[in-house]
Amino acid sequence: MSEPNRPDAARPAVPPDPATPVSRPGLEAFRYDDAIVRMFAWATVIWGIVAFLVGLIIAVQLAFPAANLGLPWTSFGRLRPLHTNAAIFAFAGNAIFAAVYYSTQRLCKARMWSDRLSRLHFWGWQAIIVSAALTLPFGITQGKEYAELEWPIDIAIAVVWVGFFGVNFLMTLIKRRERHMYVALWFYIATIVTVAMLHVFNNLWIPVGVVHFARTGEVPSIDLIMKSYPVYAGVQDALMQWWYGHNAVAFFLTTPFLGLMYYFLPKAAERPVFSYKLSIIHFWSLVFIYIWAGPHHLHYTALPQWASTLGMVFSIMLWMPSWGGMINGLLTLRGAWHKVASDPVLKFFVVGITFYGMATFEGPMLSVKLVNQLSHYTDWTIAHVHSAALGWNGFLTFGMLYWMMPRLFQTELYSKKLATAHFWIATVGIALYVLSIYAAGVTQGLMWRAFDATGRLQYPSFIETVVVLLPMYWIRVLGGTLYLIGALIGLYNFIQTWRNRPEKYEDVVHYAAPLKPVDESAEPKAKGDIFQANWHRKWERLPVFFTVATLIAVGIGSVISQVPLFVIKSNIPTIATVTPYSPLELAGRDIYIAEGCYNCHSQMIRPLYAETVRYGEYSKPGEFIYDRPFQWGSRRIGPDLAREGVTNPNAFWHWQHFENPTMITPGSIMPPYPWLLTQEVRFNEIQSRVDAMAMMGAPYGELIIGDNAVRHARAQARRVAKEIESQGGPPASDIERSKAVALIAYLQRLGTDLYRDEPLRFTVPPEEGEEDPSDADD
Repeated sequence: MSEPNRPDAARPAVPPDPATPVSRPGLEAFRYDDAIVRMFAWATVIWGIVAFLVGLIIAVQLAFPAANLGLPWTSFGRLRPLHTNAAIFAFAGNAIFAAVYYSTQRLCKARMWSDRLSRLHFWGWQAIIVSAALTLPFGITQGKEYAELEWPIDIAIAVVWVGFFGVNFLMTLIKRRERHMYVALWFYIATIVTVAMLHVFNNLWIPVGVVHFARTGEVPSIDLIMKSYPVYAGVQDALMQWWYGHNAVAFFLTTPFLGLMYYFLPKAAERPVFSYKLSIIHFWSLVFIYIWAGPHHLHYTALPQWASTLGMVFSIMLWMPSWGGMINGLLTLRGAWHKVASDPVLKFFVVGITFYGMATFEGPMLSVKLVNQLSHYTDWTIAHVHSAALGWNGFLTFGMLYWMMPRLFQTELYSKKLATAHFWIATVGIALYVLSIYAAGVTQGLMWRAFDATGRLQYPSFIETVVVLLPMYWIRVLGGTLYLIGALIGLYNFIQTWRNRPEKYEDVVHYAAPLKPVDESAEPKAKGDIFQANWHRKWERLPVFFTVATLIAVGIGSVISQVPLFVIKSNIPTIATVTPYSPLELAGRDIYIAEGCYNCHSQMIRPLYAETVRYGEYSKPGEFIYDRPFQWGSRRIGPDLAREGVTNPNAFWHWQHFENPTMITPGSIMPPYPWLLTQEVRFNEIQSRVDAMAMMGAPYGELIIGDNAVRHARAQARRVAKEIESQGGPPASDIERSKAVALIAYLQRLGTDLYRDEPLRFTVPPEEGEEDPSDADD
């Protein structure tokens, strides 16, 4: 029986035989599929450099807005989701798969169950990444953080993740030759089942293009084909999104990398994992507690306080198992610390695990409401995320690659000196990055809430809190540049190592005995200590049972924290004057989302004195019941827009702001949006957008009949265009079809429902050429 705390601790080793398998009584011959690991390893490095490069570009754009180039496809709002998706799903995702395919085969003493599924997984995942790279810069997005990809890609992700990867992994566990599942496999199981659950339930939508085709029989534009509206709205959508968003961090950027740590760190250190008991505590407490923590992202928002408080309590509890894992990793190096000085692999691992400890201390701290008052919507959150993603995930990934590449290429690493140089350059880079942005975040938070001696806001103009950050943004650019240079050094090192590979890889044959039924009577009996008991050892040889138990552990918290908000109506008090967006406003809102405006602006005024003084009445749950998706945001690079229609209804001001932001607000880092002034709205597709919303309960009345929504939208567009013309803008006839007019109509609506005496009534507008009386109260 293998030692539970040593990866690959197997039966007495049989010398590998590279020749044709020979008959060995009682043993089965097999070969590992390292080709698939090499494919994922190369993809990790290449996509990592792409992610870092795009991140560097948008960092430059914040400090120097002209770097947006005045093009729609290169604007910050569109590139920022591309960066996050590339970093998470392309770089970290391929690293996860490389680690899983390498370690699972060796921990199970079995080749992956299906080579075909392995290849389908690889090429399917790369196709998903390419589709993200093609759609996001073109403004095709759901507008939900970490879940921006639209519905056809969502379906592809589910098929590749569950159908190819999940099935292949689980069948490999079932067909394994090593009886007990090592701790790394537990974390891989948790990753696969939880990510599948999160992805499916967060991505329930109605495709608008399908509605359009069913209504007209016409094939819509690619934008409408890809467009969807979520089945959740407002507060419910926010809770569901951050249940997904926080746990995407938990079960995509944490649990699989802990599995990676538990396998590759002992290998590199040539030491067993410090504590098997601690591994059990770490795993089960982490997967049970983590799933509850998402609502802490929504403190002081329109989410009911009980939900955010619940998230805070479990976030604080999460500190203990997280540090248990960090301690288990670092103490695995007992007796091997002298190797850290000379081994770049261990350098990367030690710093990566240290960053994990820092991030998992900071996360619970940021979930405390008092701290969150200061940190939320500031760059502090950005620093926290990057210290985890680039520090924990990035360093662990490069450490794994430096350990794996020589073994995958069956040669020596080209240069340890270059690997060490990569480590130090990246370390300096990440330090400059996070320290400067921590300073920026704290500065923002303090300036936003500062009052002078007379009780007035000390910095009433939002731009005052922006220009002061520019030096810190430039330091971030320097840090990001160094991190990218380190990755390029790593790529060069890996290419040179690959060039020194043998002419033909040695396809080693391994031998292991097949599993036989367990004699329960021969199992050792537990003696008092639950963590010495054989209950967990028994679970470790039952992969299907273990998977179901893990799913139950994460399902309990998901149900208890989510369901009450959907079934108890008092959680979201309705407001009589809140009505759906008009057809033109709905189209404008979709443009707002496509341009990625939510990356810079929030639409959530928290019930904090400084915010109500700055922005107006705090936001109410009932204001958002028709918001699909919600647009509360997670960062303020620009001011909050929840009351924009009340505080700034001037249509021509908005037009000029899109044309040249610095002319309106000197010092602004918002880029111009000239294409919005010339590109036209597809009015013939507005009816389908309205119909899709009506299918989910939006009361549009007669506007769902025929093309009434289109007529309504055209009439409102003429009114907004005439308003712009009357205030000194271009002729109304030249601009009434522009996207800018639709977006202005949306901005003029924001926050106004709360101040109405009666709700808006959508009536069938008159024939074209006449004013629309239904907009008279706007």
